[in-house]
Amino acid sequence: MTTTRENGSLYTSIENNIGIIEFGHPASNSFPGVLLDRLEKAICEYSDQPEVKVILLKSEGEKAFCAGASFDELMAVENMQQGKVFFSGFAKVLNAMRTCKKLIIGRIQGKTVGGGVGLIAACDYAMATEAAAIKLSELSIGIGPFVIAPAIERKIGIAALGELTLAAHEWKTAYWAKDKGIFARVFESTKDLDKEIGIFAEKLASYNPEALLEMKRVLWQGTENWSTILMENAAISGELVLSDFTRNALAKFKK
Repeated sequence: MTTTRENGSLYTSIENNIGIIEFGHPASNSFPGVLLDRLEKAICEYSDQPEVKVILLKSEGEKAFCAGASFDELMAVENMQQGKVFFSGFAKVLNAMRTCKKLIIGRIQGKTVGGGVGLIAACDYAMATEAAAIKLSELSIGIGPFVIAPAIERKIGIAALGELTLAAHEWKTAYWAKDKGIFARVFESTKDLDKEIGIFAEKLASYNPEALLEMKRVLWQGTENWSTILMENAAISGELVLSDFTRNALAKFKK
């Protein structure tokens, strides 16, 4: 089932000490600002909940994992302040994932674009299907993946970030993403993915919570300045989206 709600949906549940967060939106699981805000709050809530030992992040449906930020909201940006607010939505979610006291597992069942790739990169461990191709198309409309770039670079390095970003028209396969370090494992089907992710999450949830917390801190060392950097990058994107180039590109894209 996929949601038909205009602002998308977000469901949370706890099973066997695993905090499950599932988001959805009728436009290929894209994120309007209100849904990003709900996701940030859900991650922060599970971070402080003793019953939750590990978090599983997933999306609705069998096709796209995430189409990034809402295209309609991007089109509606009229000034720099609105632009900064729009792009800061993913910045807040990435910082919530970074500072979360629980390790986050990503279940990636399908294609992912833009901000969604940043979401995957900010997971501590991501598993995917062969259908989970990724693309950063931002340069093609005159902006750039500036908010999510630090999260992606942290996982795959500057050279692969350049390859992914500059080939803005190109889908990279799930196996490319695995080779670069975005995915830990890739499976032929969602059935295989769900079976293995269930086993992995339950094992992780059975480990010493204090050890898991220390491991989380080790994995995210050197990112303490992200609370500032990601918001600064959101302002850069907010300015670029007002450029004539981007306005014309968006108008063509909508047609």
